[in-house]
Amino acid sequence: MALVLADRVKETTTTTGTGTLTLAGAATGFQSFSVIGNGNTTYYAISSSSGSQWEVGIGTYTSSGTTLARTTILASSNSGSAVNLSAGTKDVFVTLPSTYAIATATTVSDTANSSTGYFLPSKGTTAQRPGSPTAGMMRFNTSRTNLEIYNGTIWQAFTVSPADTYSASLLIVAGAGGGGGSSSDQVAGGGGAGSGGVLVGTLTFSATSVYTVTVGAGGAKGVIGYNGAKGADSSVASGGTTYTSYGGGAGRTADDSNTTISTGGSAGGASGSAGGAAGTATQTSQSPFTGYGTAGGTKNDSNAGNYAGGGGGGAGGAASGRTAGVGLANSITGTSVTYAAGGYGEGTSNFINAGVSGGANTGDGGNGATNGATGATNGAGAGGSGVVIISVPTANYSGTTTGSPTVTTSGSNTIIKFTASGSYTA
Repeated sequence: MALVLADRVKETTTTTGTGTLTLAGAATGFQSFSVIGNGNTTYYAISSSSGSQWEVGIGTYTSSGTTLARTTILASSNSGSAVNLSAGTKDVFVTLPSTYAIATATTVSDTANSSTGYFLPSKGTTAQRPGSPTAGMMRFNTSRTNLEIYNGTIWQAFTVSPADTYSASLLIVAGAGGGGGSSSDQVAGGGGAGSGGVLVGTLTFSATSVYTVTVGAGGAKGVIGYNGAKGADSSVASGGTTYTSYGGGAGRTADDSNTTISTGGSAGGASGSAGGAAGTATQTSQSPFTGYGTAGGTKNDSNAGNYAGGGGGGAGGAASGRTAGVGLANSITGTSVTYAAGGYGEGTSNFINAGVSGGANTGDGGNGATNGATGATNGAGAGGSGVVIISVPTANYSGTTTGSPTVTTSGSNTIIKFTASGSYTA
């Protein structure tokens, strides 16, 4: 059943009373109600020849018997009720009631809608949102497949799926430091580098908000007579708040006077002589995240002539002498993986693992160089780059990312792994 209007529709009727009208045929020069279509409704008016009886309403046309049921009375000479029609010929015609002729804020907003059909709002992609929205605007976002409303600051999901807010788990690992080179006289080994700092926790995400991800690079290895380089910070930022894991401290050499280079998320180790002290850890907890970072080790010269450097601190434990600090195990991807281990301090050639760098996107520190190292084999190792991993409920995953992260699933969660900087829109 549809509401149908047509031009020049007019018939007569001799029906009396308040019931359904039996139509007597089109007036000269007019169409009959048959153009409305069987079962459809239309706006009608009835008028007696004297004009004393009149009625405006919504009628339902039936082709069998050519009748018009007086379905809804909108106005009448009987105080808005159905008119008890007297004998005689009356005109019946299609009209548009004045109250429906002009749409106003009141007629659109304050009129009850009894339809069982639908109301279709404007729709478009995220990129097609109004350029200068105002609070209260509503539309259907075809990119996110949900209704959304502009709250004066951001577009928020209007429906319960995806929810306006939801909890996401995050692992933020900074780049690690590079190992220290041996001393210029090749007597003392280099200190191992500190791991990247680590933040672990759960953050409340707001739908349609952008979370900017920065993945820190690992620090360069030190050559003979030089410290390694500190690792770069990793972070996640949104709405003016930034959560930062600090880059790992570099391994020390006896010949470089920069005493701050070994300070970092986890600290770098001392060189194998008194010239280079171990650094201190700077990683802190940042609510709602727990921070992990530990101290570097002191030099180890217990074996005469070895002069081994101290190990770098790891996210899971501090260095002990030349032994590196352990990493931190985490299962955010669905499988336990250890991140952010420190690098070993080195002494005599091939003492442990000279020349070994931290793996890409592990946050592992590079090892220090051995005594007398002149080439790459026994030189220091570079720091491993960081990684940022976000785990969101699959029901809330928007699919909107930049930076080409790796996206997998684990149980009911979608895992977004950033090995380079990018962003995620919740």
